[in-house]
Amino acid sequence: MAVDPQVQSRLEAAIVAARAAGALTLEHFRKTSLAVERKGDGSPVTVADRAAETLLRQRIAADFPADGILGEEFGEQPGSSDFRWILDPIDGTKSFITGAPLYTTLVAIMRGDEPVAGVIYAPATAEIVYAARGGGAWQAVGDAAPAAARVSPVSNLADATFLTTDVKAYGKIGRRDVYQRLEAATRLARTWGDAYGYLLVACGRAEVMIDPEMNLWDAAALQPIIEEAGGRFFDWQGQPTVHTGNSVATNGAIAEEVIALIAAD
Repeated sequence: MAVDPQVQSRLEAAIVAARAAGALTLEHFRKTSLAVERKGDGSPVTVADRAAETLLRQRIAADFPADGILGEEFGEQPGSSDFRWILDPIDGTKSFITGAPLYTTLVAIMRGDEPVAGVIYAPATAEIVYAARGGGAWQAVGDAAPAAARVSPVSNLADATFLTTDVKAYGKIGRRDVYQRLEAATRLARTWGDAYGYLLVACGRAEVMIDPEMNLWDAAALQPIIEEAGGRFFDWQGQPTVHTGNSVATNGAIAEEVIALIAAD
């Protein structure tokens, strides 16, 4: 299936914009002068978050002025087309402010309620993975030519690497049991989290990534990438959606085992 030209043009712009916004974040990364503020929900934000989202919005407005934009830092800007851009300038701000290199810049394109393209860019490791519906998923490091991104062939949960962002988040929703069952059932459990964990699943370096709490800007870019890489992306009820506030990404082969563990009493 060929990629819709309107989607393809937006994906190409998203890749360039994500790289530029990511480069801007590196200007502030590991700087002792970086000031951290707290938003109303208690989550951290920095000048780098706001500057990177501003850059993304400016580029989108210049290239696709009719499209809507939703970003974590500056909210909703309605558009007149059926396309909407979903932005998370720094996914993993807590990693960013502690100098850990596993933060990312996320750019998604939605058509109606469906994510049709997404970009995950990890500036500090120079890794990028992106996809549009019907066009496969692609990965690159630095200036290397893109190569196909494919999920791992592991077919047994006992041989899988399980990733998550924050173990405490399971307790916040009363589901610490989910984490404990997956930790016990898998070969390795690590908190290489936020969107970087989904990048690892898409590139075949981990088999399952789970988050009990997600916003649309956290999730929208992930679904097309995971699915075009051959995996499955769904919520905790097993539905392929980015709209229910939690997420699971797997290589596909172990998806039903994961769903069963989440659903178990």
